[in-house]
Amino acid sequence: MAPSGQRSTRVLTERQPAERSSPKGDEAGLSPKSKSPAINRSYDILDLLASARAPVLSRADITQQIGLPRSSTANLLSALEECGLVERTGNDYSLGRKIVTLASAYLRKFDPVQEFYRYCSNSDILKDETVRIAILDRNEIIYIARYEGHPAIHLTSNIGDRMPVSLSAVGKAIVARLDDEDVQKMFSGTRILPVMTEHSIRTLPQLRKELKETRLRGYAIEDEEATPGVVCLGMAVPTRGVNGPKMGVSVSSVKVTFDQQRHARLLEGLQNLVRAIGSPLDGME
Repeated sequence: MAPSGQRSTRVLTERQPAERSSPKGDEAGLSPKSKSPAINRSYDILDLLASARAPVLSRADITQQIGLPRSSTANLLSALEECGLVERTGNDYSLGRKIVTLASAYLRKFDPVQEFYRYCSNSDILKDETVRIAILDRNEIIYIARYEGHPAIHLTSNIGDRMPVSLSAVGKAIVARLDDEDVQKMFSGTRILPVMTEHSIRTLPQLRKELKETRLRGYAIEDEEATPGVVCLGMAVPTRGVNGPKMGVSVSSVKVTFDQQRHARLLEGLQNLVRAIGSPLDGME
C-alpha cells in the first residue's frame, strides 16, 4: 500500500425441513404473507434437491421435507419438470439440465469488479473503509479496483499501481494459495526482497514462514510493512479455472484504531466480500 502521492515501488448440514405452513394459508398450504408462495416453494424444492446427498429424492421425501400437501408438491414438481429445472424417473426427482444453462449464463455475465463496488457500498462493515481488489502478475500484484469509504483518507495505491507481493496483505494471501514449488519458481534468483519500511519482510525464509502462517489462519496480515501506521488484512478470492486470474481483496486501517474488536469486524467484512465476488463454482465437489 503506497501512501498518497508516493510512486508505487516496482522492485508487487443436514438440511432442516421447511416449517409446516398453517392450514389457514392458501390452497397450497403456504403462508398468506408470502407475495409469491409458489416461487418460494419451488425454490425450496430445488434447494432441497441440490443439497441432498442422494442423487435423487422421491416425491414422498420431498413432500415430507418441504412440508406441503402431496397434491401441492406434485403440482410444483410437474411445473418444474415442464421447465426443465427438474428431471423425473418414475417417482424420483433430480435437478434438471436447465439449471446448468442458467448457471452458465449467470457466470458469463458476472463481473466481480462491479459486484465489488456494489457490495462495499451496501455493506454495514465496509462502506466506510478502504478496500481494494488486486490480481497477481509474476511476483507483484496490480490493483484493479479501489473503494474509498473515506475519500479524505487515502491509504492505498492507485488503480493500476503495482506492489511486491511480500509488501502487501493481498499479495501474501494470493501467493499463499500456491504450493511451495510454485513459490520457489516465482522468486528464483531473488535473494533480498524489496523494503519500504523497517517492518518489511526482507528474506525469502521470512516470506515462506509468513505464507505458512497465512495458510493456517486463512487470511494475510500486513503490519506497517508498506506504509508506516497502516495495517491491512487480505484474502484470496476464488476464481474459475486453473489459468484464471489469481485475485484477492484487502481492507486497510490506521494502526492506532486497529484493536482486537476492529480486527474481527474487518475480517468478517472481508470474508463476506470474498463470498460475494468469488466464483460460485470454486470449491464445489
